[in-house]
Amino acid sequence: MNVKAEFGEAVLREALQQAEARFGKRLISAYALGSLAHGGFSVHVSDVDLGLVLADPLLESDSSAIAALGEAVKSVGLPLADRLSVFWGSRITLSGAAAGGRFPPVDCLDLRVNGRLLAGAELRQHVAVPDTRSMVVFAARMALKNMSTPEVIRELRDPVDLIRAGVRPFTKRVLFPVRFVFTARTGKIGTNDAAVDYFTAVEKGPEAVLARKAFEWRSVPYDPADPGVAVVARAGLLPLYRLFIKDYASRLGEYGEDALARDMEVWHARLA
Repeated sequence: MNVKAEFGEAVLREALQQAEARFGKRLISAYALGSLAHGGFSVHVSDVDLGLVLADPLLESDSSAIAALGEAVKSVGLPLADRLSVFWGSRITLSGAAAGGRFPPVDCLDLRVNGRLLAGAELRQHVAVPDTRSMVVFAARMALKNMSTPEVIRELRDPVDLIRAGVRPFTKRVLFPVRFVFTARTGKIGTNDAAVDYFTAVEKGPEAVLARKAFEWRSVPYDPADPGVAVVARAGLLPLYRLFIKDYASRLGEYGEDALARDMEVWHARLA
């Protein structure tokens, strides 16, 4: 195991203990997700992703219990405890037969394909495989909510402040659209390595250069004072987002998601 990944594993162990204490016999299974499950964990930038499967039916109090779990883990003071992200559902919700919990489509796919069982019963065979459309629609909504704001648009036009904010927020801002494009075009989980390899194979402009550099910076963070970082960012950020937005707007139109497609087009125009 990557020695630095042990920081993430320690957070998972603490979170599992907290989950067992809070949910008792209602906790059916616990899984490591994300880069701690499929590889590529970076101590500099990676989240610590935990998936919990609770007994049916889910309760109204489960959401607050999950939030309290996260706060309890942070209070222990472990390195990377603030990176914990908990996904949760039940056998019925993960099968697609009912709504509830927090397991976006791409994370359901991650659980089904890569989930690493930490405790309890193996239930991945019961997890519904999401189609590409559901993953694209969810990603579009998330991107419009979180990345089409005036603040983010200013950062895309002039990324100096984003670069100064650190390698974690900067590389996430770059690699999210790269992963979204990969998932839309392949129907697969956009792990950073697979997404960047694909993207740089099919795209050859400054956006591809930026994607490759961002991937490298996950392992060896950049020096914020290095002027070359800003040069690469300024050249590639806007083309990257225009490519992603245009790709998604077209797909959403084909899916009949006309309102979402229009919102993406408006966002694209604001970046012009």
